Amino acid sequence: MPDYRRILIIKPSSLGDIIHALPTLAALRDRFPSAHITWLVKRRWAGVLAAADGLDRVWPIEPGLMGWLRLTPGLRAESFDLVIDLQGLFRSGAIAWLTGCRTRIGFANAREGSRFMYTQRIAVPTLDMHAVDRYLCVATAVGASPKGAPEFRTRLASGDRDRIAHLLSGSGVAPGMPWIAMHVSARWDTKRWPPEHFAATADAVQDERLAGVVLIGGPDDRAAVDAVISRMQTAPIDLTGQTSPELLPALLTSAALLLTNDSGPMHIAAAMNTPVIALFGPTSPLRTGPYGSAHRVFTSSIPCSPCFSRTCRNAMPLECLTAIDPKTVVEAVREQLKKGSSFRDKRIVE
Repeated sequence: MPDYRRILIIKPSSLGDIIHALPTLAALRDRFPSAHITWLVKRRWAGVLAAADGLDRVWPIEPGLMGWLRLTPGLRAESFDLVIDLQGLFRSGAIAWLTGCRTRIGFANAREGSRFMYTQRIAVPTLDMHAVDRYLCVATAVGASPKGAPEFRTRLASGDRDRIAHLLSGSGVAPGMPWIAMHVSARWDTKRWPPEHFAATADAVQDERLAGVVLIGGPDDRAAVDAVISRMQTAPIDLTGQTSPELLPALLTSAALLLTNDSGPMHIAAAMNTPVIALFGPTSPLRTGPYGSAHRVFTSSIPCSPCFSRTCRNAMPLECLTAIDPKTVVEAVREQLKKGSSFRDKRIVE
């Protein structure tokens, strides 16, 4: 097996997929400890990768086709001897080819013709394989199989911890106060548990004094968060739009647990080993659920789920999610909070 010295990982998006690829980075770093590893990523997610342990360079991509094409001269000048395309789309495959690298690896089932840009194609054993394990198939192909459980190696800057502590205290979360994060939005409308269900759950958690409820999300999640708050009888803490993506690891490490739809923050929480309660409808937890055995995932037995569709065609709209009872979710919150931090491990590099 060649001793690769300059490695490029192409995984520009989305947030959850980037987190899924962190164990592949860790495996590559263990196998090639002296290699210089670069990661090509969309600029909006570059800050998240700045905390990734074992990465030498984060190379941001500007939006649009020209943003991709402008990369070519600089990438060719890097003289990579291994390019790994985990995105598997035409643009990522084309960029892999345009680097001029002689060893370009991607998946055999990559879309949009990108597989024809690779010199080595990796077969995926089954579609019902978690994304973390699927990406690790590529690491295995270059002799970088993990020696143990997949690792999400992340360095939390002390400044990030301090900023989150200041934000929480200024919002009413006293030091030592148990609180749970709620992420009530998702990129697809069909992934969203109904706002009245989130509201009922949040009210029950606070009425029983189990924990404080902190609503999180980006500026684009404002409408979804407001829909929940308007249906609540108790007052949550609303941090929507107040934390950038790169601060999410520090924020979610501070939470007792995260209650969420299938979303990017769900994967960050799981990577930081914060307990997750996840609500799945049109997507499959086998493929993109919170990674690890200590989390709770709720699905329904609706025959059409998972449909992997952004449009619900069921006679009862979003039945796969509306069928998940808030009372059972509250009970799961109660059980997870009782467990406390007993199962947390050291995934955070101090």
